[in-house]
Amino acid sequence: MRADAVVLDVDGVLVDVADSYRRAIVESVAYVHGESIGRADVQEFKNAGGFNNDWDLTAAAALYVLARREGFDVDLATFTDRVAATGGGLSAAETVVLDALGPAERERVMADWDPDRLRTVFQQLYLGPDRFRDLEGAEPDPGVERHRGDDAGPPGYIHDEPVLLAGDVREWLTETYPVGVLTGRPAAEADIALDRVGLAVAEAHRFTMGDWDAGKPDPGALVALADRFDADSVVFVGDTLDDVRTAANAADADARTYHGVGVLTGGLAGEEGRRTFERAGADAVLDSVNDLPDLLDASDRTDES
Repeated sequence: MRADAVVLDVDGVLVDVADSYRRAIVESVAYVHGESIGRADVQEFKNAGGFNNDWDLTAAAALYVLARREGFDVDLATFTDRVAATGGGLSAAETVVLDALGPAERERVMADWDPDRLRTVFQQLYLGPDRFRDLEGAEPDPGVERHRGDDAGPPGYIHDEPVLLAGDVREWLTETYPVGVLTGRPAAEADIALDRVGLAVAEAHRFTMGDWDAGKPDPGALVALADRFDADSVVFVGDTLDDVRTAANAADADARTYHGVGVLTGGLAGEEGRRTFERAGADAVLDSVNDLPDLLDASDRTDES
């Protein structure tokens, strides 16, 4: 596979977020509403599309929990299938729930549903109290720390994000290709992850939450990175279906070549994960980002250098 530039997602590609972001989703809903979805259930929302923003996913999971209390007798797989069929994302989840409930049930669900509260709890669980103060500019809720328990490890799930990108592969990539980052993380949280990985990426070569309104799978950010790299062929590596859809959408919107590469280090894993990526149009599926050197044909770039 030939590329002029390589663009990387962060979560599930550069760092493992199973015990950080995904844990925060589950625990935020549990803290606010007393019950939650399972950790493995998070992937059902990711597969539905439109949930690149984990705050939105948390809010959608809370909606499902609240709707079940009001008699919404549908399993999670059916719910997320309906969300996908309605267009994906939080607005689709809200539409599915409101269409399924009667007026009184809808009123109770919407009265209990508080996405802002869920986001605040999520951020405190993820960042820990000190970073929460620094980045959110607010005092942490002592009840959230009590919810974690005394044996929960260092404050903030952000401390539990093992690095996935091997150092030798990082060096090879940055020496061989222009490297960009396209992530749904807020900028400050992206900086923390990139520092942990040891990957230096110029501001002009990264897109984070807030840098473009639509989010993945909208192709605008990926096309903009191709422009900035002056690249005719771009490889985009991600761990979700929305990542490979972003590359496919960029190819539809732009005359240049875009390759969507899925890695099996996020929620999709094993042979079933590989088949799921392939059905979504992935140009390649790798066990991890560390297999990129075997995929990419760098001979022409090596000759140039």
